[in-house]
Amino acid sequence: MTRDRLTAGTALIYTMVGICGVAAFLYPFWLPGRALPSEAHSTTAPFVAALMATLVMLAVTVEIRQGTMSGSTVAVLAVLASSAGMLRLLDLPGGGSGIFFLVVLGGAAFGARFGILLGLSAMAVSAVLTGGIGPWLPFQMLGLGLMGALAGWVGSLTRRLPARGEVIVLAALGWVSGFLYGAVLNLWFWPFAIGEGPLSWNPGLGLTETIEHYWSFYVATSLAWDAAGALMNAVLILVTGIPVMRTLRRFSSRLLPAVHIEAPTELSLDAPVG
Repeated sequence: MTRDRLTAGTALIYTMVGICGVAAFLYPFWLPGRALPSEAHSTTAPFVAALMATLVMLAVTVEIRQGTMSGSTVAVLAVLASSAGMLRLLDLPGGGSGIFFLVVLGGAAFGARFGILLGLSAMAVSAVLTGGIGPWLPFQMLGLGLMGALAGWVGSLTRRLPARGEVIVLAALGWVSGFLYGAVLNLWFWPFAIGEGPLSWNPGLGLTETIEHYWSFYVATSLAWDAAGALMNAVLILVTGIPVMRTLRRFSSRLLPAVHIEAPTELSLDAPVG
């Protein structure tokens, strides 16, 4: 996938993915009342999942038609998404998962747009393999797509670094992404959690109070788990990053669409006309 060719069509599609993702996470905060936890996203989750699937297929179609993706690139995307999905079946120490490190490395090697598609697709594949299909799935897909996009952006900045230096930067990104993914994902259910204390959200809270309550909730319920997962992300990237990135970079350079320009043939003055 080319990194420097972003047309209006592709920009519109990926902008729609971002807008829909933000709206899906934040709309509960604008509801007049709070639904029960069992009703969290019960009607919106299927719609969000269908919308994400449609946008992914549309993005791939537009990229292919515009020449920014090829059939080989789509095949690599499918292989990486399937591999990342299967890696989620492995139980790693500290609650870590191989799905995250492969999305980070894949996004860094192929670019932000590829990273978004890889994150969305990999989480969908893993949900099918693990039986983790539920109202949380589209939000997991969006969270992992965000990780892939960030990795693609960072990868565009680290391409000229020595291999070890790039892997260290990507390991730091994997560590940060572990916390970011957990903090973002908690938002899918936190507005629906029942409670009146400093860990809960209630309609009418201002922005500052909402942030304070959420921070207290995150520290109390998710920070330790996310810290263990973030550490495992960093370790996996440090251990496997150099050979994996070398392989992915090689594929990335080979899969860039090439335009062949033939030199014009000379017109002979002695050739008969008509």
